[in-house]
Amino acid sequence: MTTLPLYQIDAFADRVFAGNPAAVVPLESWLEDSLMQRIAQENNLSETAFLVPEPDDAEADFHLRWFTPTIEVPLCGHATLASAWVLFNELDWPGDTVHFRSRSGLLGVRKRADDWLELDFPKLAIRETDTPVLLGQALPEAPGRCYQVPNDTNYLVVLATESQVRQAQPDMQALRQLGNQGVIVTAPGDDCDFVSRYFAPGAGIDEDPVTGSIHAALTPYWAGILQRPELMARQLSERGGVLACSLHGERVRIAGQGCFYLSGTIRI
Repeated sequence: MTTLPLYQIDAFADRVFAGNPAAVVPLESWLEDSLMQRIAQENNLSETAFLVPEPDDAEADFHLRWFTPTIEVPLCGHATLASAWVLFNELDWPGDTVHFRSRSGLLGVRKRADDWLELDFPKLAIRETDTPVLLGQALPEAPGRCYQVPNDTNYLVVLATESQVRQAQPDMQALRQLGNQGVIVTAPGDDCDFVSRYFAPGAGIDEDPVTGSIHAALTPYWAGILQRPELMARQLSERGGVLACSLHGERVRIAGQGCFYLSGTIRI
């Protein structure tokens, strides 16, 4: 029998039962991909993160991978924050910065003086396109033009008001037929700079509670619209979350809090 440590952290949350729960499984060496996928399916959270030390890598401390219940994804914010939270608070990681190698390149997480964790992510480019017919059917309030996020196969739909984002009820079956990962819906915020929701049925998640990675595309978009690099964002899921975002050239910093929920042992 093999035993593995397991942690569950509520990311982008200042209390338990808020934000986005992520599972974190620290490893000494990689498991078979199929086994990691089965563990993620068993956890049944939007993401399970697996990390392995990289002692011979001059740039990264760990290699980090993320699995939804159905697929491996190229980038995940909340499970990166959760992984750093575990390292800083449970595994005695020295210093206030940790670096990860990932499918999306090098990622950093810095523990700020206020104990918020600040992700250093690559900026995700977007390109304007006609709104696909299926997307228009799934979300009738979507305008005729939207944006595509090529690196993570999402569409980005900009609505006029926070209320429209909050009240959106997309047809998940139609979104599944798009054949991509998901759809980001965003608008100016009433009490913050911008709000969003994220629907990802293509990744096995109807609605993700709080999604750090989409803010690597949302931050440069809203920084351009609002003409300033530092922004406060809110994701309007039922659990909800607050993110402090800033644009730094080709990098985006996304900060949030994390809360410990549980630790345990996987026996396989």
